[in-house]
Amino acid sequence: MKPSIAIILCILILGVDSQRWVQFMKEAGQGSRDMWRAYSDMKKANWKNSDKYFHARGNYDAARRGPGGAWAAKVISDAREGIQKFMGHGAEDSRADQFANKWGRSGKDPNHFRPAGLPKKY
Repeated sequence: MKPSIAIILCILILGVDSQRWVQFMKEAGQGSRDMWRAYSDMKKANWKNSDKYFHARGNYDAARRGPGGAWAAKVISDAREGIQKFMGHGAEDSRADQFANKWGRSGKDPNHFRPAGLPKKY
Protein backbone atom coordinates (compact mmCIF):
# COMPACT_ATOMS: atom_id res chain seq x y z
CA MET A 1 0.00 0.00 0.00
CA LYS A 2 1.36 3.38 -0.93
CA PRO A 3 1.91 5.81 1.97
CA SER A 4 -0.44 8.36 0.39
CA ILE A 5 -3.27 5.81 0.32
CA ALA A 6 -2.59 4.88 3.96
CA ILE A 7 -2.78 8.55 4.97
CA ILE A 8 -6.05 9.04 3.09
CA LEU A 9 -7.52 5.93 4.74
CA CYS A 10 -6.52 7.21 8.18
CA ILE A 11 -8.11 10.57 7.47
CA LEU A 12 -11.35 9.12 6.08
CA ILE A 13 -11.85 6.00 8.19
CA LEU A 14 -10.21 6.88 11.48
CA GLY A 15 -11.14 10.54 11.43
CA VAL A 16 -7.59 11.69 12.00
CA ASP A 17 -7.36 15.29 10.90
CA SER A 18 -4.28 16.38 9.00
CA GLN A 19 -2.92 18.60 11.76
CA ARG A 20 -2.97 15.78 14.33
CA TRP A 21 -1.49 13.38 11.77
CA VAL A 22 1.40 15.76 11.06
CA GLN A 23 1.99 16.26 14.80
CA PHE A 24 1.94 12.49 15.39
CA MET A 25 4.50 11.92 12.62
CA LYS A 26 6.70 14.73 13.96
CA GLU A 27 6.62 13.19 17.44
CA ALA A 28 7.39 9.76 15.97
CA GLY A 29 10.43 11.15 14.17
CA GLN A 30 11.65 12.90 17.29
CA GLY A 31 11.05 9.78 19.37
CA SER A 32 13.01 7.70 16.88
CA ARG A 33 15.93 10.11 17.25
CA ASP A 34 15.67 9.82 21.04
CA MET A 35 15.88 6.05 20.76
CA TRP A 36 18.89 6.30 18.43
CA ARG A 37 20.62 8.74 20.80
CA ALA A 38 20.14 6.35 23.74
CA TYR A 39 21.52 3.48 21.67
CA SER A 40 24.51 5.56 20.53
CA ASP A 41 25.19 6.69 24.09
CA MET A 42 25.06 3.09 25.29
CA LYS A 43 27.64 2.08 22.68
CA LYS A 44 29.87 5.07 23.49
CA ALA A 45 29.63 4.57 27.25
CA ASN A 46 30.45 0.85 26.97
CA TRP A 47 29.58 0.62 30.68
CA LYS A 48 28.94 -2.68 32.40
CA ASN A 49 25.28 -3.31 33.39
CA SER A 50 24.04 -0.10 31.74
CA ASP A 51 21.80 -1.77 29.14
CA LYS A 52 18.55 -1.46 31.09
CA TYR A 53 19.25 2.20 31.92
CA PHE A 54 19.65 3.10 28.25
CA HIS A 55 16.54 1.11 27.33
CA ALA A 56 14.51 2.99 29.91
CA ARG A 57 16.05 6.37 29.02
CA GLY A 58 15.41 6.02 25.28
CA ASN A 59 11.80 5.03 25.85
CA TYR A 60 11.31 7.75 28.47
CA ASP A 61 12.68 10.51 26.22
CA ALA A 62 10.69 9.30 23.22
CA ALA A 63 7.41 8.97 25.13
CA ARG A 64 7.76 12.51 26.49
CA ARG A 65 7.41 13.73 22.89
CA GLY A 66 3.76 12.66 22.87
CA PRO A 67 1.70 9.79 21.45
CA GLY A 68 3.82 9.61 18.28
CA GLY A 69 7.02 9.32 20.30
CA ALA A 70 5.56 6.64 22.55
CA TRP A 71 4.39 4.73 19.47
CA ALA A 72 7.86 4.94 17.87
CA ALA A 73 9.51 3.79 21.11
CA LYS A 74 7.21 0.77 21.36
CA VAL A 75 7.67 -0.22 17.72
CA ILE A 76 11.46 0.12 17.89
CA SER A 77 11.71 -1.68 21.24
CA ASP A 78 9.47 -4.54 20.14
CA ALA A 79 11.35 -4.90 16.84
CA ARG A 80 14.70 -4.98 18.60
CA GLU A 81 13.58 -7.61 21.08
CA GLY A 82 11.92 -9.62 18.31
CA ILE A 83 15.15 -9.68 16.32
CA GLN A 84 17.14 -10.70 19.37
CA LYS A 85 14.67 -13.48 20.13
CA PHE A 86 14.91 -14.67 16.52
CA MET A 87 18.71 -14.65 16.76
CA GLY A 88 18.51 -16.89 19.82
CA HIS A 89 19.41 -14.44 22.57
CA GLY A 90 18.12 -15.17 26.05
CA ALA A 91 14.42 -14.83 26.78
CA GLU A 92 15.24 -13.78 30.35
CA ASP A 93 17.29 -10.81 29.16
CA SER A 94 14.59 -9.89 26.64
CA ARG A 95 11.94 -9.82 29.38
CA ALA A 96 14.18 -7.59 31.52
CA ASP A 97 14.77 -5.27 28.54
CA GLN A 98 11.03 -5.04 27.86
CA PHE A 99 10.41 -4.27 31.53
CA ALA A 100 12.89 -1.38 31.31
CA ASN A 101 11.30 -0.25 28.01
CA LYS A 102 7.82 -0.15 29.56
CA TRP A 103 9.19 1.56 32.68
CA GLY A 104 10.58 4.39 30.59
CA ARG A 105 7.52 4.73 28.33
CA SER A 106 5.26 4.96 31.38
CA GLY A 107 7.09 8.10 32.51
CA LYS A 108 8.93 6.54 35.42
CA ASP A 109 12.46 7.76 36.15
CA PRO A 110 15.00 5.86 34.02
CA ASN A 111 17.67 6.54 36.68
CA HIS A 112 16.12 3.62 38.58
CA PHE A 113 18.27 1.44 36.28
CA ARG A 114 21.34 3.70 36.25
CA PRO A 115 24.48 1.74 37.17
CA ALA A 116 26.84 3.13 39.80
CA GLY A 117 29.64 5.22 38.38
CA LEU A 118 28.11 5.84 34.94
CA PRO A 119 29.41 9.28 33.85
CA LYS A 120 26.96 12.17 34.36
CA LYS A 121 26.93 13.04 30.63
CA TYR A 122 24.70 9.99 30.13
